Amino acid sequence: MGTTAERWARLADDFGRRVDGVPPGRWDDPAPCEGWRARDVVRHVADWMPSLYLGAVGLPLPDGPSVDDDPRGAWRAADRAVRALLADPATARQPTRTRAGEMPLEDLVAMTGLMDLLVHAWDLARATGQDEALDPAEVSGFLAGIEPWDAAVRSSGHYGARVPVPDDADDQTKLLAFTGRRP
Repeated sequence: MGTTAERWARLADDFGRRVDGVPPGRWDDPAPCEGWRARDVVRHVADWMPSLYLGAVGLPLPDGPSVDDDPRGAWRAADRAVRALLADPATARQPTRTRAGEMPLEDLVAMTGLMDLLVHAWDLARATGQDEALDPAEVSGFLAGIEPWDAAVRSSGHYGARVPVPDDADDQTKLLAFTGRRP
């Protein structure tokens, strides 16, 4: 499916299309994540990703507007910062140490950020009435990779209870249901 930088670019572009597509007056519409609004979906992605990734390699956070003032601008600043990290081979391969263990920065981004971009693109689309279709290859890849980790994922507290779906549901429906969403 490509390098982490290539995958980030595709998934970030897709998420960014959803950010740019939020209609006027819809930033405070409820999102599928309990207690969140559309703006909170962007806040989650734009605030924690740069903080985790830049912090892991000792770099300062990017300047940019707050999500409250300018959600689009906040997302663009976060995306630019992560793309810059992944574009520099020395930085992308720099070792990081987090609760998940020691790994190169690009592996940390692949493990924690790519599926988040994918699923939160759906959250933002659902909250604001946009196209909910996700990249089918990424969806299938993440579903196959995460299924064996069901117990560990549930115990992390990062996902809600798995939502039952029919056995013949498509992979996007299965992945979203796995994460506790009701597609």
